[in-house]
Amino acid sequence: MSMVDLDPPRFQPPRPVAGDDGSRRTVLYGEYTVFSVFQPVFSVSHRRAIGYHASLRARDDSHRHIPSHEVFTQAARRGDLLELGRLAESLHLGNFNAFDSHDEWLFLSLHPAALMDTSYGDALLASLKDIGLSPQRVVLEVPEQAGGETTRFAEIIDSLRKSGFLIALDGFGVKHSNIDRVWHLRPDIVTLDRCILQQATEHSHIERVLPRLVSLLHESGQLVLMGGLATERDALIALECNVDFVQGAYFAQPSVDAVHSEVAAGVMDALSAASRERVAGRERAQSARLEPYVSGLERAAVKLMEGETLVIATSELLQLADTARCFLLDQAGRQIGDNVVPVVRTSQRAKRFSPLLHSEGASWERRPYFIEALRSPGRVHLTAPYLSINEAHLCVTASIAAQTPYGLQVLCVDINWEGARQR
Repeated sequence: MSMVDLDPPRFQPPRPVAGDDGSRRTVLYGEYTVFSVFQPVFSVSHRRAIGYHASLRARDDSHRHIPSHEVFTQAARRGDLLELGRLAESLHLGNFNAFDSHDEWLFLSLHPAALMDTSYGDALLASLKDIGLSPQRVVLEVPEQAGGETTRFAEIIDSLRKSGFLIALDGFGVKHSNIDRVWHLRPDIVTLDRCILQQATEHSHIERVLPRLVSLLHESGQLVLMGGLATERDALIALECNVDFVQGAYFAQPSVDAVHSEVAAGVMDALSAASRERVAGRERAQSARLEPYVSGLERAAVKLMEGETLVIATSELLQLADTARCFLLDQAGRQIGDNVVPVVRTSQRAKRFSPLLHSEGASWERRPYFIEALRSPGRVHLTAPYLSINEAHLCVTASIAAQTPYGLQVLCVDINWEGARQR
């Protein structure tokens, strides 16, 4: 017998195969058991789960939980990645179909390589047909960075949409995201990346901009989902941004079972109450901060009506800590004279934007502070914080229309909102 004959047969690692765990499907891969978990996606308005995001979990022979990416890393080394991925997708479909559910969506995260395979859609449709699940029940999550801007990729996405699947653009806001991507792919849902939420919790100006980003996506024709919500503060930011759907550990952890509808409604109601109180508290604080400017503007308007000059009429306003400038508009929204500014507080920022500082003759007819003042003469109107063109910083403008000896005029004061917030 030769030495070769004495060598033991070479060990071949087991291939991934379908298994089951009671009523649930699993995938067996060597010493690992891979199974589905589902995290609910809630509609803020409906106060219930409208879908479930599928993901994988794994455990070894000793029932210790193993990060699922370790299993896939091993599969990639052994050349089993594609086979394991297909089994995992079948796993999600079968376990989701076993839910006692009616019309919720199943959210499936797709690997970019799968999306670029033109046969992927046909294979997925065949799997759905086998279990009797409609493609309208499946939301395919497309990674934001997948496929580049290629025409082929857009055509594949469009083909999947025409087959009945919903398309979600996942991770919007990460790295080099831009709105062109949304316009190019026309997804049904846009999922905001966790990094946007993280930045909003750390920076108030980003939190303030988020509702406008959501509004832009709505106007572009997309529903908006914010995920990764782990705390009440996260959830409150999401609600106040007017997103459509929310997901995260604050609402429910991933589980093998569907969520109870009454639990979701209770959490959403409590969160809505907390949001109302938070907004009311913020409005009270803002009102107290702006009251000296409102009363000062009212007194300045009376002086203008009595025939005083703009400089004299606004002398009290100019003494307030955050007054940036006072200015006067005619009935057509054209500025009368130049800005009146505090003499001793010319900032370095103002100097950098010096070409914008002098505004005599400028037209402000499209600005809300002019339009709203004319609608209600004699009443002070306050804008939301916005970017001032004069110094490119955030400001609030208070305005009032008054009948002066020169006709109906609108008196305005810009309040440096960044300075007010810092104090």
